[in-house]
Amino acid sequence: MELITQIAQVQSFTAIALGLIIGLGALGACIGIGVMGSKFLEAAARQPELVPLLQGRMFLLAGLIDAAFLIGVALAMYFAVANPLLSKLAGA
Repeated sequence: MELITQIAQVQSFTAIALGLIIGLGALGACIGIGVMGSKFLEAAARQPELVPLLQGRMFLLAGLIDAAFLIGVALAMYFAVANPLLSKLAGA
């Protein structure tokens, strides 16, 4: 196969993978934060005296959920800008 065709194929598969990483990561983060928020509201309605404790923990977990998504975005952007898979084709 010609080198240009191989490069195009690697870039196209990388673009599909980037869409999956970012899309599924965003979907998972949204579902996770939504479920966590609903459970927080249920717990706050049952025991209002625990709201300050639960609120701090909820924001901590929201940050961790968003951090996991942003790590996926950073990894996807790394592959979009400096694709290490293309360097394997240079030696071929």
